[in-house]
Amino acid sequence: MGKMKGRMVNSKHKRIMGHKLISAGEVLDVANTDLSGEELWNRRKGDYNTRCFALCYSADLGVMERENSTVVKEFILLGLAQSQDAQLLVFALVLIFYLIILPGNFLIILTIRSDPGLTAPLYFFLGNLAFLDASYSFIVAPRMLVDFVSKKKVISYRGCITQLFFLHFLGAGEMFLLVVMAFDRYIAICRPLHYSTVMNPRACHVLLLVLWLGGFTHSIVQVALILHLPFCGPNQLDNFFCDVPQVIKLACTDTFVVELLMVSNSGLLTLLCFLGLLASYAVILCHVKGHSSEGKSKALSTCTTHIIIVFLMFGPAIFIYTRPFNAFPADKVVSLFHTVIFPLMNPVIYTLRNQEVKASMRRLLSRHMLC
Repeated sequence: MGKMKGRMVNSKHKRIMGHKLISAGEVLDVANTDLSGEELWNRRKGDYNTRCFALCYSADLGVMERENSTVVKEFILLGLAQSQDAQLLVFALVLIFYLIILPGNFLIILTIRSDPGLTAPLYFFLGNLAFLDASYSFIVAPRMLVDFVSKKKVISYRGCITQLFFLHFLGAGEMFLLVVMAFDRYIAICRPLHYSTVMNPRACHVLLLVLWLGGFTHSIVQVALILHLPFCGPNQLDNFFCDVPQVIKLACTDTFVVELLMVSNSGLLTLLCFLGLLASYAVILCHVKGHSSEGKSKALSTCTTHIIIVFLMFGPAIFIYTRPFNAFPADKVVSLFHTVIFPLMNPVIYTLRNQEVKASMRRLLSRHMLC
């Protein structure tokens, strides 16, 4: 009778919670056991229920872990200062500076584009510098001014990555442009007979394309490294904009290797360009010692302007990107000058020390005022 019951159990396809208890191909050889078919069935049923409970419990734990491990969708910007009075003061100063200097950058671009006498490579690159600096200031300053007067300073994850991309894209582009301008001055002063051949219009446009591609490559590497990091918990950025050092600190993983790659990509590249520029201008200054007084003074004036811009551009960048990503009290102030103040000042400094651009600007303004 027990054997008959065993065969009857084997012929049925029992299902519990939608799963087969005993598969169709499994045969219960109860003849070689001391248990009856019914007892063996009950034991198999108990084993299945135990496994089912364990699987269901594990699934519930997985769901709970996924619910608790939420992906960061937005970042909270802590801003430049915690004091409301300090924020209003900085807001007023930045707004006044922005409204005065930004139109000056566009005036420089318009002057160089409209004056047929300003077609030399120096002015071509100066116009591009003004465009890059004006574009660079649009990445951070407008949002920072809005955040100064808003209670909730929030930026989405995609918005943060976009801001970070354009910040490094235009910043690296400007860095490479300063290298190109140094090369232009070297050829003009040290190899004047070859200047028109080397720095022809086609070569200038090729150099411009190369520096834009260089800025894009640098920025896309930064973004690619950030996108591979998991962000699952803290979302407060201790700054007034999104940048690599602050974003990396919020990752839910060990970021030592990523920080090392970031320092190599940003910090080391910035430092090498800075040292190369200083070396090139040192060679130029040594070369102009034997020139006439008029040519010497003009070369010194141009090189002095370039060196000032190099220090304004590279000084804060070296401070931010060539060290481990640890917070320092001066970080926010340095970032403010690096992203808002200095970019707007660079073309103005060039213009104030260039007589040809100033004369052309006066003619342009007088012509439009008379009209």
